[in-house]
Amino acid sequence: MPKPKSFTAWLKPHKDQRNAIGDLARDVSLDPNWPSRRGKQGQLDYLEECNAIPTAVEAFERAWTEYETYRAAQEET
Repeated sequence: MPKPKSFTAWLKPHKDQRNAIGDLARDVSLDPNWPSRRGKQGQLDYLEECNAIPTAVEAFERAWTEYETYRAAQEET
C-alpha cells in the first residue's frame, strides 16, 4: 500500500482551481516558510502567526477535511 501524500503535497495540484482551496494552494506554494512538516495544528498556528484572514483559515480547514477524506481512501486500498 503506497504511503499517503503529506497535506502540502496533496494541496499542490489544487493550484489551478478557481476557489478558496486553489487560493490556499497558490499561497502555500509561494510561501518559502510554509511549515510542511508541522501537521495540522502547526500549520494553523503558522496561519495565525501570519495574521491570515478568516477566510484563509476556513479554506485551510475545508482543505484539511478533503485531505482527511483522501487519506481515508488511501488506507482502504
